[in-house]
Amino acid sequence: MKIAMVGSGYVGLVSGACFADFGHDVVCIDKDQGKIDRLHAGIMPIYEPGLDALVESNVKAGRLSFTTDLGEGIKGAEAIFIAVGTPSRRGDGHADLTFVYEVAREVGEKLANDAVVVTKSTVPVGTGDEVERILHETGTAHKVSVVSNPEFLREGAAIGDFKRPDRIVIGAEDEYGRQVMRQVYRPLFLNESPILFTSRRTSELIKYAANAFLATKITFINEMADLCEKVGANVQDVSRGIGMDNRIGSKFLHAGPGYGGSCFPKDTLALLKTAEDYDSPTRIVEAVVKVNDTRKRAMGRKVVDALGGFEEARGKKAALLGLTFKPNTDDMRDSPSIAVAQTLMDAGVEVAAYDPEGMEAAAPLLPGVTMCDSPYAAIQDADVVVIVTEWDAFRALDLKRVKELAKAPVMVDLRNIYKPDDMRAEGFAYVSVGRA
Repeated sequence: MKIAMVGSGYVGLVSGACFADFGHDVVCIDKDQGKIDRLHAGIMPIYEPGLDALVESNVKAGRLSFTTDLGEGIKGAEAIFIAVGTPSRRGDGHADLTFVYEVAREVGEKLANDAVVVTKSTVPVGTGDEVERILHETGTAHKVSVVSNPEFLREGAAIGDFKRPDRIVIGAEDEYGRQVMRQVYRPLFLNESPILFTSRRTSELIKYAANAFLATKITFINEMADLCEKVGANVQDVSRGIGMDNRIGSKFLHAGPGYGGSCFPKDTLALLKTAEDYDSPTRIVEAVVKVNDTRKRAMGRKVVDALGGFEEARGKKAALLGLTFKPNTDDMRDSPSIAVAQTLMDAGVEVAAYDPEGMEAAAPLLPGVTMCDSPYAAIQDADVVVIVTEWDAFRALDLKRVKELAKAPVMVDLRNIYKPDDMRAEGFAYVSVGRA
């Protein structure tokens, strides 16, 4: 089967490469000539473990190709996926669907055969209806079915998530759309991956509801961490204790500096706006968004307190280890490190930082931060070492070397990757999250 993937960003490139690995003939389409040129040269536009090898092997096998020509790319494709960005719209928080609708119009104008048009981008409820209207408005003479097929990929584990999914959600309004999507995902049918067919609007809402629920779990355990610090409890044990309950589950119950990334911040906002439009307020999600926003700067103040408070902190140096919103990605979107660094700089603290993959993306977002070429270079002469992102490279730091390089043996661990007793034994003043 030929598949066209319009949009060669995170979702489009990972999905396209995985579909090609299933044996489909996939064309990834993008208007960015520079991005397509880099892909032809084997240079990935994002960091995702295993993606470069997956792309290379399928290009060599002739199953994966790249182009800027949408008309040529969709020619003969039975399934045309729209995988372009839907960022928060400036000013009101709604999802910006400009790119989705532009693609839909161009597809309708250039379609040369019957096809299923699939919204892979995360889109608000009712977007599929508008895509369908636009396609018909173009006057295409070919049979077209518009389907919703949200992605559930975790950055840093996207290939495994695509090939071994918890579920595949397909929202279709006709049998033609359902039949084509069965063929698209037939390799996963054989592996008995759960596939849920729903209406299109239901499918669109499932994506937002899932992300909002996960964001709620993260925010809940972060608030429990604050309570643990007040009452002398251990949030990690609280997480284990409630996570053993099958009704709750253990995932997304790790206390930290708040959620970030490409999905949760914009998707919770978009869900709030959709709920407002339909006069069905989502008070829990409203609270989650507010609490998460305030938490990031609160973590910056936690570091300031470790430096002796705002009066004492001015002129001191902090070493931030980790900048991306999570490990195994170079994604800086809404990363807690941005608010932490800004809070420190606002307090007059000099900030140096190191991240294994994210410094190129971080530099324009944090113009006042000194980017270093190793964790130890960042730690040199620091008054406090701050673990912001739980990269494996930070889990076994040479603590004796850290003490030698730093001005003071002070560590603020916002990811709880070290044990308090071990750090005290090493002579550190150690501050973590939700642990007495």
